[in-house]
Amino acid sequence: MKAVKRTILRSSLAAAVSILAVVVTFIPANAASSYPKYVFFFIGDGMASSQVNSAEVYLSELKAPVPPGVPSRTRLSMSTLPVHGMATTFGHSSYIPDSADAGTALATGKKTNSGIISMDPTGTTPYTSIATLAKRKGMKVGIVSSVSIDHATPAVFYANQPSRSNYYAIAMTMANSDFDYFGGGGVKEMNGKNGSQPSVKDAAVANGFVWADTRAAFNALKPGKKAIAINPILDADKALYYELDRKHQAGMTDHISLAQFTNKGIQLLDNPNGFFMMVEGGKIDWACHANDARASIDDTIALSNAVRVALDFYNQHPNDTLIVVTADHETGGMTLGWAGTKYDTHFEVLQGQNKSYMELDKDIAAYKANGQPHVDIDATMKQMIQQSFGLDFDTLKAYEKEDLEAAYDRTMGAAAVDPDRDYLLYGGYTPLSITLTHVLDQHAGIGWTSYSHTGVPVPVFATGAGSEAFAGFYDNTTIAKSLANAMLVHLAN
Repeated sequence: MKAVKRTILRSSLAAAVSILAVVVTFIPANAASSYPKYVFFFIGDGMASSQVNSAEVYLSELKAPVPPGVPSRTRLSMSTLPVHGMATTFGHSSYIPDSADAGTALATGKKTNSGIISMDPTGTTPYTSIATLAKRKGMKVGIVSSVSIDHATPAVFYANQPSRSNYYAIAMTMANSDFDYFGGGGVKEMNGKNGSQPSVKDAAVANGFVWADTRAAFNALKPGKKAIAINPILDADKALYYELDRKHQAGMTDHISLAQFTNKGIQLLDNPNGFFMMVEGGKIDWACHANDARASIDDTIALSNAVRVALDFYNQHPNDTLIVVTADHETGGMTLGWAGTKYDTHFEVLQGQNKSYMELDKDIAAYKANGQPHVDIDATMKQMIQQSFGLDFDTLKAYEKEDLEAAYDRTMGAAAVDPDRDYLLYGGYTPLSITLTHVLDQHAGIGWTSYSHTGVPVPVFATGAGSEAFAGFYDNTTIAKSLANAMLVHLAN
């Protein structure tokens, strides 16, 4: 059966390449044809067309179109880029990839299996990334992510590991690398899994990196030295907070946004030989795993704001800059449309949500620990729901109340565990939190099919020198190959 699956995948890839050969002959009139000196590669983890479209619809609703109810279009920076394409995302042995194999395809132009970081499907032969080739050519290289810098997507550009879970080994590869700039989230295992190994920070400093993990140190970074810049405010997973939570929480003044990390990268990397910078919006994926549309939307907008920084640079260097924006895969099976709202959408209701599922989990845990009544949803919990998600429990439909009461009982340990059914209902998340995201998203007209990744194609947006190569429909490995061609570097077969 696996042999048949691989045959199908190879046939699909061949078909995609054949399609590409036909469609890329249609070059937009405003696309440049020279080779770029500066290359920006943006990856929205988990971001397919639905995530982009939902963010644009939400922004449009914020503008309160006149007359009311008439659809308008507010564009994200990425979707204004003139060259559009679409890429398949399947891995070596699965139609539904993870970030390791999909990221490997984007970084190296080669397929691998889920969980493997830039190595062949057996996890024994390393692949070479376009970032490494850019560095060998003499370009400066930067890697930025809103999640931990040793996570799968950033890792595929600088490390080779048979398992994405080898966080310490990945981080030590970063510390000992000759790349010029790493920015965003922190390191998951600073001293190894058991905390007994040499410090990643010490290794990086010994290798010539400036380690900046405060706002003052970040602001003080200047060209001339390699730098690892870590957000001074990180969540429990060593990632940036969700944009939704950052905007509504006190004490976030020292937080550094993805756009600011991108801007700092330009300052540090700009040089006569040019640069390559990969920027990942990693928590779009995390929000979609939890079916939290509003958290996904805000982080998609944050990625688009980072793209805007690159566009400002492009406007100063239009003949020397290439910007490419895509995703590694889609997450959650998000769609604009839900059975209960039929042809209607009400994205304005999402404004009532002011914290992510993750922050609500903390409130629920505190509520439970404080010995609040756990028999039925009480006044305290109703107030929490109102304040966090803008939902008036007493005005909800009867079946919504029933779903929330059942989730509440499951959360408080007052209901029997049914593993299969519980997963379908709650996906391994806090039952009450995820049921609230489902209720609110359904009010908005947003549907979900999964708590995992899906196998749908993802959009590609591009502009600048060499951007014509990214028009059409093709396999994700083609993106890496086209970037390599643009930078005049060679990816080995």
